[in-house]
Amino acid sequence: MSLNTGYRLNLPNNASQLRVLIVEDDPMMQLGLEQSLMAHPQIEIVGQAEDGYLGVQAALKLKPDLVVMDIGLPRLDGIAATQQIKAALPETHVVMLTSHKTETEIIAALSSGADAYCIKGASVERLLNAIASAVDGATYLDPQIARQVIENLKPPSPKGNSANLSARELEVLKLMVEGLSNPEIAEKLYLSPNTVKTHVRGIMNKLAVDDRVQAAVVALRSGLV
Repeated sequence: MSLNTGYRLNLPNNASQLRVLIVEDDPMMQLGLEQSLMAHPQIEIVGQAEDGYLGVQAALKLKPDLVVMDIGLPRLDGIAATQQIKAALPETHVVMLTSHKTETEIIAALSSGADAYCIKGASVERLLNAIASAVDGATYLDPQIARQVIENLKPPSPKGNSANLSARELEVLKLMVEGLSNPEIAEKLYLSPNTVKTHVRGIMNKLAVDDRVQAAVVALRSGLV
């Protein structure tokens, strides 16, 4: 996996470091994650755990800003571990990094409080995008599984005027439906990340939804994209 160390995370409160806990039972995957993320100047690995039970204990002790969590873990799976971490530490973000792709597992993970869902084998840049989205308060779905999940989610009842989107907002919305993060959208449309963030906020306001996944659901169900 290649790493673009020029990528900048949008850290909260202008913090210089994002404190990350890795919960992964495969030693080689754990090592690869540690080395890849440590190469990023804004990330500090504060701990690692090889099963869900130890992951919860480590999170309660270390209080990380973000947890990179596998699903298929010994003793306590990643979904249950995420529920416990989020219940005790609601401000801690959780990024699922897993090979699991079934709709049931994906929705269960998001329902447990996970902020992002990434598929193993993706580039480090995509994982960084997921981390950046989570820290930014957005829900991130890997493009490999985004449409699969969104098309089957029950849409919220939009209160806004879904036809009142500008041409640029419709472009941004289409890429959101495809699962692209704000930095990826910015690169594709030759916009600044702040401009994309403004468009995303405007789209969610007009569609009367609370996050990107709901916006994508409304877009698909209403035929906007």
